[in-house]
Amino acid sequence: MKKLKNALKFFKYLLLLVGAFILALSFYIKLGYDVASFEQLLYTIMNAEGTGMDSIKGGIAPVTIGTILFFALFMVPMYTKKLSRKVFLKISIKKKKFLLPISYASRKLPYCIAVFILSILIALWNFDFYRYITNQFQYSTIYEDYYVDPKTADIKFPTKRQNLIYIYVESLEMTNASKANGGDQTTSYIPQLERLALDNVNFSNQLKLGGATQVNGTGWTVAGMIAQTSGINMKVDINGNNYSGFSSFLGGVTNLGDILKENGYQNHILMGSDAKFGGRDEMFSQHGDYEILDLIEARNSGKIPYDYMTWWGYEDAKLFDYAKEKLKTISKSDEPFNLTMLTADTHFQDGFVEEGCESKFDKQYADVFYCSDSMIAEFVDWVQKQDFAKDTTIIIAGDHLSMQRSFYDDNDGYPRTVYNAIINPRVQPVREKDRMFTTMDMFPTTLAALGVEIKGDRLALGTNLFSGRDTLLEELGFEQLDGELSRRSTFYNNTLLGDSYYEMKKRLDGGDKSLLEEHP
Repeated sequence: MKKLKNALKFFKYLLLLVGAFILALSFYIKLGYDVASFEQLLYTIMNAEGTGMDSIKGGIAPVTIGTILFFALFMVPMYTKKLSRKVFLKISIKKKKFLLPISYASRKLPYCIAVFILSILIALWNFDFYRYITNQFQYSTIYEDYYVDPKTADIKFPTKRQNLIYIYVESLEMTNASKANGGDQTTSYIPQLERLALDNVNFSNQLKLGGATQVNGTGWTVAGMIAQTSGINMKVDINGNNYSGFSSFLGGVTNLGDILKENGYQNHILMGSDAKFGGRDEMFSQHGDYEILDLIEARNSGKIPYDYMTWWGYEDAKLFDYAKEKLKTISKSDEPFNLTMLTADTHFQDGFVEEGCESKFDKQYADVFYCSDSMIAEFVDWVQKQDFAKDTTIIIAGDHLSMQRSFYDDNDGYPRTVYNAIINPRVQPVREKDRMFTTMDMFPTTLAALGVEIKGDRLALGTNLFSGRDTLLEELGFEQLDGELSRRSTFYNNTLLGDSYYEMKKRLDGGDKSLLEEHP
């Protein structure tokens, strides 16, 4: 009996402790970071292999403190008279009445269960779960109405192919630039990138420097890369959020890598993290047969020690050094090349300060952006001095907005946008400024920058920004476009996910490939 009582007591306290932790974690993420959607949270959790643990260590202290405070708050009612007084059960035996005392645990246990359940419900609210569930029962026809299949689109490459260097800069947004040139800082955190945007093509949402508006399903790294290479958003089915390990990754999609490979390009992707994180290895190996040069490859090739691990893998300074080495080799080929790169130093929380980085601001994250800015500018300057520079287009783009909400002032009304700069394009824009667009528009825009002619100036849901054609964001407006992208799509599941959707259904509920999802 005593063991049962102790076990019950432990269980009650465990419920309160777990509830306190769930609440503390949800408020820490809600108040400090821009987690774009519940889909993002699902996808990240279920595809977390390769996660950089250093980037989340900063949350240990505040979440621990929050857990202790919530737990202490939950414990207060446990010692009030209302919960602590005894309860008596009336029992009648042969017309005789007895009052059987019941331990006060009978009241405390329901209280602990209620607190635990309420903590989960509040946490789900913080992660926008209820909106996500609502959207799972609402269907959109945006893909049926607007999707232009790149596989059948009329596109024409120039006789002389232009090389491509595409640099995804983690969490880079135009907010970091100076107010004088369109940003939101008194002193620019990215003066060199600001200069590159001023001196080259920068598609902007305003008359000064600006960038792309972030919409649903494009707000985390793999989703941002899918948007910019495929012209679609990343949709995660609640029954299939572990989107990896299938025979195909977006098997019904034809994207930038596919098109470049078909037209004679050699594709390479270079990143300092593990490409398995978020299924990026499957995405790039299956679409364009990219050579994947990631953390694991760097270890295996002896560039770094086998047990080397800093931040998300290895530093961006090494990334740019390895990129130079790779470019010296692939530029000697008669085939055009596409070298795609992904940085990591500017990932939240507060970024990674490399050795030798200058401390210029009173915020570490600002210093990290400033340091990354100088490394990118030095790399671009090096490329422009090489023999292949005249035949190479360089695109610098943020993968998505920074998730570190606390770093920016959300109360000043500044519209945060994703950075872009296009250096040495083969065509000049008809309308460069005062555009409303998303990162999905970078897909056809990248091809156009290489001199590719696109009949109709649209691929997937993206619009060629070098043309004068309105984007879907300009045509539909943010509320309608973002809302449609948030909802379920039978076209997306049946056509774009392709075989992987049927494998997902079969794995989870015995679905049959021959059965298409029907639009209710």
